[in-house]
Amino acid sequence: MTSDLNAAWPLLGTPGELSPALAVVGTLIAAYWLGRVGVAARRQWRPATAWWAPPGVGLLLLAPVLDVPALFGLGAALLLLAEYGPGAFRPAPDRPQVAWPLVGLVVGGALTASLQRSGLSSFTFFVTLVVLLSSAAGLLSAALFRRQPAPLALGFAARWKAPVTPPWPELSVTLSARGAHLRNISGARLHLAGWSPAGVNAWYRVRSEQGQPLAELAAGQEAVLPVSAYDSGVRVWYAAARTPGTPHLFRADWTPTAYAETRVLN
Repeated sequence: MTSDLNAAWPLLGTPGELSPALAVVGTLIAAYWLGRVGVAARRQWRPATAWWAPPGVGLLLLAPVLDVPALFGLGAALLLLAEYGPGAFRPAPDRPQVAWPLVGLVVGGALTASLQRSGLSSFTFFVTLVVLLSSAAGLLSAALFRRQPAPLALGFAARWKAPVTPPWPELSVTLSARGAHLRNISGARLHLAGWSPAGVNAWYRVRSEQGQPLAELAAGQEAVLPVSAYDSGVRVWYAAARTPGTPHLFRADWTPTAYAETRVLN
């Protein structure tokens, strides 16, 4: 393996120079990553650990210039983290700002002009590439971000309409000492109407973990339903973004924790 790498290393470039083949590969990787950022922006997601991609590309291109193979491996590791790492993209509550990408483009342009005047500097080349690629991703996120309409006010009337139970769950519930944690697993924004404990004639607003009323739940976002140890389930009325006029009903049932010791399994 080491001998194969040593044999292929001269093809990637010579110290102080960057080979055209590696430059093309770096360009393709950067274009692929920008495409991922654009697709995520259309789904109202923003990069998180995916921001490791620009320095990863920079280290890949810098390794043969400095003749340090270890930088090539480090760059590849950062690209793998940006691609497959947990939380590569996260829900964005609002359209990303364009101020810092514009500043980044100005700084990147000044660094590019400095490179043209003074020749190739390894550190300046790396910083310029990272700044320009990150700024391009920030502008792309802001340009392709799909703004959602104002939250739909479903209200108490949703309870008296014929609800729809989707074939695949759009919400999930996990229990803890704080209550029932309601999580949006649909991959899209959901409009919330209200909820009630199972078997109880009640109507409550869905609230965040800080106690604030929620009119909608973003993809991956959680809310806390304050159920007691004697409650056996919850009912949640909501509407999906694709069908805002149709109330959906989510049902979840469990053995009350107060009676868990007397539960009989068949």
